[in-house]
Amino acid sequence: MRNPKKLKAKNKVGLIFFPAFDWEISPTHPERKERLLYTRDQVFEEGLLDIEGIVEYNPEIATNQEIQRANICVPDVDSVASEPHKISAGGAIKAADLVLEKKVDKAFALVRPPGHHAHRVVHGARGFCNINNEAIMVESIRNKYPNKKIAFVDTDAHHADGTQEIFYHDPNVLHISLHQDGRTLFPGTGFVDELGGPTAYAKTLNIPLPPGCSDQGLLYVLNEFVLPVLNDFQPDLIINAAGQDNHYSDPLTNMNISAKGYAKMNDLLDPDLAVLQGGYSIESALPYINVGLILAMAGLDYSSVEEPDYEPELLKEDQSLMAEIKETVAQLKKIWENRNSRDLKEVYGDFSKFYSRDKSIFYDTAGINENQTEKVKVCDQCQGYLIINSKAGRSRFSSNQIRAVSIPKLVCDQCYQEARAKFEELKKEDEHVYLQDLKADEYLNN
Repeated sequence: MRNPKKLKAKNKVGLIFFPAFDWEISPTHPERKERLLYTRDQVFEEGLLDIEGIVEYNPEIATNQEIQRANICVPDVDSVASEPHKISAGGAIKAADLVLEKKVDKAFALVRPPGHHAHRVVHGARGFCNINNEAIMVESIRNKYPNKKIAFVDTDAHHADGTQEIFYHDPNVLHISLHQDGRTLFPGTGFVDELGGPTAYAKTLNIPLPPGCSDQGLLYVLNEFVLPVLNDFQPDLIINAAGQDNHYSDPLTNMNISAKGYAKMNDLLDPDLAVLQGGYSIESALPYINVGLILAMAGLDYSSVEEPDYEPELLKEDQSLMAEIKETVAQLKKIWENRNSRDLKEVYGDFSKFYSRDKSIFYDTAGINENQTEKVKVCDQCQGYLIINSKAGRSRFSSNQIRAVSIPKLVCDQCYQEARAKFEELKKEDEHVYLQDLKADEYLNN
């Protein structure tokens, strides 16, 4: 970049760096200390922090209370989340605060460890995630601004199953995930028919992309489906869960997105907030992608951002892949256009007061298997509340079982009283019962 001091950002952008140089899963693991080292070097080398309007801020450490708004940690927060995990979540919260307090126009939390594979109930690490930093950020926002409508657009190659599950029954959170087809990659989820619960039908939207998808396919999905949906939903905030393992050089995935493709996507999406998630090509991809994203968020020219080995001819979209992508988009368009007229009993069966579903969740990092039953109260006045029964362990002979009641911030009085009474009832029946009460901002376990 030439003469960065002469440039001025069109949008003031806050950058929150937390590379967690003192934390890693192991020295050779993809989620290791060096993951953001080269990115930080590239940002300094390109002089981005010399540009007027691009400002670095320090992260803060998330409190246990802030974490518990999104995650029910078993047995407790400190057993699941280290200090770096708490700072990663706190960095995301800091980014949101900067935007909502109008100190900046946009903010990018370049933090690790990531979080989007952590579900509401957390028994350990999965997908390199212990607690869900972006969900913690959203619940921090809504604790202060409960009526905010929020849209996630997750562009990580791995389906954002944890964030999806946390907001699966929430009509005020639109969760869109563009990811490599779950039949070919962990966590094996994120299909078109995962559409949210009966209180939030079509507020969960998944676009599984075929391996080999490049910039053309990604931008087609964005222009033809994601942007029109966002225009219909009219969110108060757009969050880009900025996973970067869709890159053509990433060692864990099979996608073909370039740094320039990422920047163009961000430019079109125009998010208020971005939070780093995955991305493990730490020298060949992340430095260039993140420079491109920062420039795009600042409203500056990113056309010269290229990887040293970038060859656009090799990344041209295969037409058979484009045909598959177009078919998926057509299917999703039909779902979205008919969302308000769909008979929900055709989708969810004959539910009355409660809708129940069983889930099997594998913690690949921790080697834990969880079986969970989740019941949501179906209410015509609010989004209801959740009753959760979770059993998890490394074998059937060694497992933890907990029960939980989760109450959202915007809950009607009748559902609130029912949920609190259910918690008291469960306490008499079971030794390990958790309460997640976002209305009262109270988090208990007996």
